[in-house]
Amino acid sequence: MSQPWPNAPQQPQQPHQPPQAPYGAPAPGGFPAPMAPPAARRGNAGLAVALGVVTTLVAAGVYGAVLKAVDGASIGYAALAVGALIGAVLGKVGGRSAALPVVGAVLGLAGLYLGQVFGIALITADILHISVLETASSQFGLVHAAWKAYLGPIDVVFYLLAGAGGFQVTKKLGG
Repeated sequence: MSQPWPNAPQQPQQPHQPPQAPYGAPAPGGFPAPMAPPAARRGNAGLAVALGVVTTLVAAGVYGAVLKAVDGASIGYAALAVGALIGAVLGKVGGRSAALPVVGAVLGLAGLYLGQVFGIALITADILHISVLETASSQFGLVHAAWKAYLGPIDVVFYLLAGAGGFQVTKKLGG
C-alpha cells in the first residue's frame, strides 16, 4: 500500500499555466534573488600611518609634559600608554594589515623617544629661562646630551613597553 496508484488524481491546475515548483523554489522564468553586496573594504593603511604619525607627536607632547611635571621621573604606565594610543589609531583606521603592527611598534618607540626629548627640552627651557622653541632649535645638542645622560637600564623596559604596546594594540584592533 505504500505504492501510489498509477493513475492517481492530481490537483486541478489552471489551463495553460506551468506547474508550480515544489518546496518554495522559484517559478521557472522568474528572477533569482539579488546577489549579496561585496564586503566593504575595511581600513586604509596610508591614512592610518599618517594619523599614527600625528598621534605619535601628540603622545610625545603629552609624555614630555608628564616628565616635566614629575621632574624627569619616568613612568612605565605612561610609556605603555604612548604605544597603546598609537596602536589604537593604527588598528582602528588601518584595519587588517600585516605591516601595521610593525609600524605601530616603530612609532611607539619613536613616540617615547620624542616624548623624553621634549620633556628634557621643557625642563631645560625652564632652567635656562628661554622658550621651548629656542631650546629645541639652538640647544638641541645640550638636550640630546642630557637625554643620553639620563638614559638608564630601566629605560630599556620602557622602550619595550612602548614598542610592545604599539604592536599588540594595532594587531588586536586591526582584526
